[in-house]
Amino acid sequence: MTAACWRSPDLEKLPQDEARAKARLLNDEGAEKQAHQAVLDCEVRLKRLELDAGTRRTTIQRLKLQQFETRKNDEYQAIGHEITRYEKDVDDLETRELELMEEMDVARAALQAAQAACAHDRALVEEDLAAIAQRRDRLEAEHREVAAQRETCAAQVPESILPLYQRLFKSKIGLVVAPLQDGKCGGCHMKLIASTVVAAQAAREIARCEDCGRILYVEE
Repeated sequence: MTAACWRSPDLEKLPQDEARAKARLLNDEGAEKQAHQAVLDCEVRLKRLELDAGTRRTTIQRLKLQQFETRKNDEYQAIGHEITRYEKDVDDLETRELELMEEMDVARAALQAAQAACAHDRALVEEDLAAIAQRRDRLEAEHREVAAQRETCAAQVPESILPLYQRLFKSKIGLVVAPLQDGKCGGCHMKLIASTVVAAQAAREIARCEDCGRILYVEE
């Protein structure tokens, strides 16, 4: 009945508790990352609009210079039409810039909210993980203590019984020995035959439930 035969269910749950706590933080970090990416996308789009508008303004300046230098009326008018077209493009781009700035303000506000939520939940998760670590230390200490007690008890059990106990321990989720209660097994609650009840009451040999196989004993 070595220490490996037993492990606290609470101790085995701790990795799951840690995983759930970290998953909460991953969700918040994902939301923060998405909000940050939205701001970056707005900045890139705004930069492109500014470059496009700047390119058109440069073209307008060049066309105005050409218009000033030309001596032909039809060429002057054609350049004027080009200037008007580029000025309209600049107006459209400036309108889109203003709209995008408003979108960026919304995206930045969403990023600030996501950062605040992530910081808040990160603090909570860190507290949870610290509490889980403390619980692990306590449970591991209890585990070592109980394991030592089990070793002491196992040394007093006949070696012929230990293999049976260990097999039942694995298949019965730790509940190997069950009390005899009103002619029934205290483990599976099935009614026992008379000979099994007598054997358990006599306590001269191992009495086992015919249904679940647990070792039976009579409560004092």
